[in-house]
Amino acid sequence: MPFVELFVPKGSLDQERREKIGAQLVSEVMLAEGAPDTEAAKAISWLVVNEIDTWFVGGRPLSADSNPKYVVRVGVPAGSMNDDKRRDIVSRVTRVLADADQDPDRFADPATAWVHINEIPEGNWGAGGQIVRIEDIVSLTAAGSGE
Repeated sequence: MPFVELFVPKGSLDQERREKIGAQLVSEVMLAEGAPDTEAAKAISWLVVNEIDTWFVGGRPLSADSNPKYVVRVGVPAGSMNDDKRRDIVSRVTRVLADADQDPDRFADPATAWVHINEIPEGNWGAGGQIVRIEDIVSLTAAGSGE
């Protein structure tokens, strides 16, 4: 049940790159997270794209002709991650961004893309007017998987 936010400078993604990233990013996070491949799991795995009007680095705005920077924030329920899953998420997210870029090698530079994994504490996720706990998510996402 990831909630993924992609932050990019306004106008830096054309429609083709936006769709390529959008089609892959949540799927890759779900794989790293170990989420089941069910319609129920996909239905609660979201991505939003935030286009930032002005992006500052070192106190100076990036110029319009600069290569874009990226921040990807991945929200997951606490208790669903370990270090291997965190590493896998960072690797997969970075690869998706690089694969959609004209210069994929620049993603080896840590100043190109950051991935923040936010683990939402138990009892701090809500949906349908209710608190959603990890056991609720497991039960919901297992629907239709034959478990």
